[in-house]
Amino acid sequence: MQWTLVVPLKPLDRAKSRLSDTADDGLRPGLALAFAQDTVAAALACPAVRDVVVVTDDALASRELAALGAGIVPDEPRGGLNAALAHGATVVGAARRAACVAALNADLPALRPPELARVLGAAAAFPRAFLADAAGLGTTLLAASRGRELRPSFGPGSRARHRESGAVELGLDGVDSVRQDVDTGDDLRAALALGVGPHTAAVAARSLVTEQ
Repeated sequence: MQWTLVVPLKPLDRAKSRLSDTADDGLRPGLALAFAQDTVAAALACPAVRDVVVVTDDALASRELAALGAGIVPDEPRGGLNAALAHGATVVGAARRAACVAALNADLPALRPPELARVLGAAAAFPRAFLADAAGLGTTLLAASRGRELRPSFGPGSRARHRESGAVELGLDGVDSVRQDVDTGDDLRAALALGVGPHTAAVAARSLVTEQ
């Protein structure tokens, strides 16, 4: 079974405001783009992934992620994260009938293709399934099998909401790279400890994020 991944990305100048304790205003857009580049590149290298569609209105991100091989869908609803994901899933469903679709966060710079394959393989056993983030409160991946509505409910506390919606929580060990999203400086340091992709490593090297 192969999956289409839908990755939402807000305009870079508004992204990653919670990293203000680690990176200044001039660095955060570059970090957000680097996170997305490493996420998309790793996802496209996963054998369980057929393609990746990024929902964004950011022109620079669109160009850079398309150059990696991602499809780009404009964020027509402009109603926030979940509206963007629902729109992307609808576009994918119309273009690829009976596709298996998963929403994936754009801020997984340590993502490993084999770990993502394990998560998607486990998700294939259920109509809808999700993976909690490293903090245990949010969600990094929500999957819907063929013919099922994605019904995303990302944001603070999304782990509980996705569980209440009937999605099965995947209790997998050894998939830290799929869980480690980056919202804060501590998250970024945790991702760096796992080993980030080349885009994030290059941008992080120009900031103070590696200081203890």
